[in-house]
Amino acid sequence: MFGELYHNRVLELAADIPHAERLKDPQGSSLKISRVCGSTVAVDVNLDADGRIIDIGVEPKACALGQATTSILARHAIGRSLDEIEAARDALRAMLKEGAEPPEGEFWELRHLQPVRDYPPRHTSTMLAFEAAAEAMKEALARR
Repeated sequence: MFGELYHNRVLELAADIPHAERLKDPQGSSLKISRVCGSTVAVDVNLDADGRIIDIGVEPKACALGQATTSILARHAIGRSLDEIEAARDALRAMLKEGAEPPEGEFWELRHLQPVRDYPPRHTSTMLAFEAAAEAMKEALARR
């Protein structure tokens, strides 16, 4: 039933998550929790003067889908603005909930999670990393 969800690339991404440690003194942090399955993803960020991510730390305690999404985020977050993170989050949500095309650009590998659209209970855990990153960035920007 779930074979197409957990294909090789999803499992590879889930097993290789860069920046998989919390930052010591982040400017912004967020922890997102899926009430459906109990998955959590914590994201810490530091931003440069232009509001772009210069350092990120992630701590996923999630299923392979949440870990794969966290891996994709962590691989490409450095140098991204809040607008770019929110655009990727919104494109991921639209792909899952509305059948939209997968995100493009830096976060193109989110296309590997396209089969999740057919499993609504898995949507929340798949979204956690990008929701946490956007919230952490907003907190960091608000502290300025």
